[in-house]
Amino acid sequence: MLKLVGFDCDGVLFDSRDANIAFYNSILAHFGRGPMAAHQVDYVHSHTCRESVEYLFQGDPRLEEVLEYCRTLDYRPFIPLMVEMPHVREFLRFLRPRYRTAVATNRTTTTHAVLTHHGLQDSFDLVVSALDVSRPKPHPEAFWRILEHFRLRPEEALYIGDSAVDEAFARNAGVRLVAYRNPALAADYHLDSFAEAPALIARLSREG
Repeated sequence: MLKLVGFDCDGVLFDSRDANIAFYNSILAHFGRGPMAAHQVDYVHSHTCRESVEYLFQGDPRLEEVLEYCRTLDYRPFIPLMVEMPHVREFLRFLRPRYRTAVATNRTTTTHAVLTHHGLQDSFDLVVSALDVSRPKPHPEAFWRILEHFRLRPEEALYIGDSAVDEAFARNAGVRLVAYRNPALAADYHLDSFAEAPALIARLSREG
């Protein structure tokens, strides 16, 4: 029986593409590099900050300098560029308190600041960022922590994600995946809008 719904952050709770583009392009510009190409934008969308910087500056002898610069960079000016997904707030109200809610994200230090800025910090029973684990997604450690915290089995949970990293993450954790706005993912269910999500949850609860 379904007891928990987990969420990715970027691309699921928020359309953060413009924020990510502005953030990483500002780093590139600071070090005299041009803006990201499309495939680089796709990469940084679903990986940790360190992984993204290492990817963008691979082969650059200034990598350690870049990483140190990133540790001092204030992300707060970029948070307003993150746009809350339509109907997500209503869906979260539908879920609680009957279902547990959690976030598993490859964001690091910015996770709680983003949720607080958008007034969603109290909408989740647990938030696990890449800072809280030794191995980020797609390794399943983040979801293992969530399941252990609530003393649940994988079959009692869903994870809503939008990327290939999320697809592998859910598979590795043994939980069902709801692919959000990405029909290309091999998922148990697909969702185009959170307006449709309560009906999906109600159907799964009946089946469970």
